[in-house]
Amino acid sequence: MSKSLPRFVPFAYGFRPFFLLAGIQAVVSVCAWLWLYRGGMAPLAALPPQYWHVHEMIYGFIVAAIAGFMLTAVPSWTGTRGFAGRPLQLLVFLWLAGRVAFMFANSIPFWVLAVLELAFLPALIVTLSPSLLRTINRNTPLLLVLLVIWLSDLIFVAGLAQQDVILSGRGLRVGLDLVLVLITVIGGRIVPAFTGSALRSSGIDARMRSYALLDRTTIALMLAFAIADIAASQHALTGYIAAVAALAQVWRLSGWQGWRTGSQPVVWILHVAYLWLPIGLCLKALSVLGDVWWAAYWQHAFGAGAAGTMILAVMTRASLGHTGRSLQVHKVIAVAYALLVLSVTVRVFGPALLPMQYQGIVVVAGSLWVLAFAMYLVIYTPILLRPRVDGKAG
Repeated sequence: MSKSLPRFVPFAYGFRPFFLLAGIQAVVSVCAWLWLYRGGMAPLAALPPQYWHVHEMIYGFIVAAIAGFMLTAVPSWTGTRGFAGRPLQLLVFLWLAGRVAFMFANSIPFWVLAVLELAFLPALIVTLSPSLLRTINRNTPLLLVLLVIWLSDLIFVAGLAQQDVILSGRGLRVGLDLVLVLITVIGGRIVPAFTGSALRSSGIDARMRSYALLDRTTIALMLAFAIADIAASQHALTGYIAAVAALAQVWRLSGWQGWRTGSQPVVWILHVAYLWLPIGLCLKALSVLGDVWWAAYWQHAFGAGAAGTMILAVMTRASLGHTGRSLQVHKVIAVAYALLVLSVTVRVFGPALLPMQYQGIVVVAGSLWVLAFAMYLVIYTPILLRPRVDGKAG
């Protein structure tokens, strides 16, 4: 008698639990933030309340998505066995422990908070290191990126311990800026690759215009921007670097022919996500160099726009491909894409149009974000929990 296949396989491959947790975190943490914001509560007594929100979006939502991506991509990059089973379960436990700890940050001993929060990324690095170090290639330095993201969290926690707003804020800037560099590197590979593949499959003879010098220059400019933003966020030099980096990003993106992908939501959303990088850089430059008050919301162009939209784009596409499905997203997901883009647009540019309605803008933008990721969970929870449709392992 043949052995029946399991009905649920949440730990069969790295993307499954972490893409699910990223979606849940996107909904739960923003709902919690809207509740805290409206109620004027302080989840981290020693720090401004928005620091809790930013921290949970970076080290909860974004880091979960990065983990799912890395745990899935590294086996493909290195030709090694995929991560599954108990090692994956341990990583999920450590991520969850950190989120629960920050949910009760004011109620537990600080050392417990610090240990639980800072355990996940080192464990992820240890898990990925053997494969990436055994076959050293262009992806191996991503271990260093993960380490620096962990160090940024350590800086934040140290600031929390010392009730130092400036130190914790710097930690958050380091974390977000490293994420932008990561999007520039990884996005610069996957956006043109996925676009070219999709256009060719539709019978369109399209070649992506990519230039090695432009790619290296853009990455170098983003690293320079990150360093300048961390060292002196409001210095004029930081604004000038942001302006030049924005031009490089636009030039780079223009070669990927995003305007030809309008009929393929799973592709055009990648271009929209990447577009938020130069938008955020332009706003940063305007804020620093021109003292334009409404440009001060550049952080949301980066965090919610570039990072949030790219995460939803990659999770929806990768989950289909790695479960044996065709790369055509459900109509509900196409609506979710549109709602997410609208959410970020309202959050970034709404204050310029309705400056007296700032609290309402925050609530509307947050609600649209929650609705977009709730739609993702409705469609993708069964995909992430159930076996591949082609009967293969993973």
